[in-house]
Amino acid sequence: MRIIRSQTKMSALSDGLKKKGMSIGLVPTMGYLHEGHLSLIRKARKENDSVVVSIFVNPAQFGPKEDLRKYPRDLGRDSDLCRKIGTDIIFYPTIKSMYPDMYVTYVDVEDITRLLCGKSRPGHFRGVATVVAKLFNIIRPDTAYFGQKDFQQAQVIKKMVKDLNMNVKVSVLATVREKDGLAMSSRNKYLKGVDRQDASVLYGALMNARALIKEGERDPGKVIKAIITLISKKASAKIDYVEIVDPETLQRVEKIRNRVLIALAVFINKTRLIDNLLIRI
Repeated sequence: MRIIRSQTKMSALSDGLKKKGMSIGLVPTMGYLHEGHLSLIRKARKENDSVVVSIFVNPAQFGPKEDLRKYPRDLGRDSDLCRKIGTDIIFYPTIKSMYPDMYVTYVDVEDITRLLCGKSRPGHFRGVATVVAKLFNIIRPDTAYFGQKDFQQAQVIKKMVKDLNMNVKVSVLATVREKDGLAMSSRNKYLKGVDRQDASVLYGALMNARALIKEGERDPGKVIKAIITLISKKASAKIDYVEIVDPETLQRVEKIRNRVLIALAVFINKTRLIDNLLIRI
């Protein structure tokens, strides 16, 4: 396994693999890998000749009051995990190389970035789309792998790829969860003691909502109210949003039918967690 920091070397290596007819699978991450990331790497390993894992804590997707400085980082740990699972290359660029002095170019996917997480994190998805576009240009993968936990992010990337005619397939894999249902996230590291116990209420609320819908409830307002009631029982919980939306447009639905996405974001004390559930009726 190689760790490459230079964009030029990464692009040259990708070109060499392409000339040999080898396919490239990319797993974009911000590091501090967990089983969710590893499931993506395994899938990439299964489907491609070469696997690249990018590790870059992207400042462009953090707001001024968000956790950029304290976001967990451990390249040694991540490298060991990647090596054991069969990663070929870790691309580990510097901030200065990705955003040099006088950098002014960003990718702005409109409409769907203003909904859900976009409401409370303005500029976040502009940063996500920009860095992923740069990674696609540098690495030129055949397939890029993302997790369903970040459903809105995946939709943004899919839209960018379609609109900009990018020659890459976007593969979205199921959310990987802890034993109590909590969606795996690098930010789970922040959860200690009672906060960690309280965090499981997100999955419990989603399961309760699914049961209501399976029993015949079709009013999104009533399902959302049930979710809010359950989560609000935890003193540490502060709800950012709970929405039931169309999975393609991310717009609110007036009636639950066919296929919907239940999406939520909740602060457990200072840690912001997101989760979602796709429902097919």
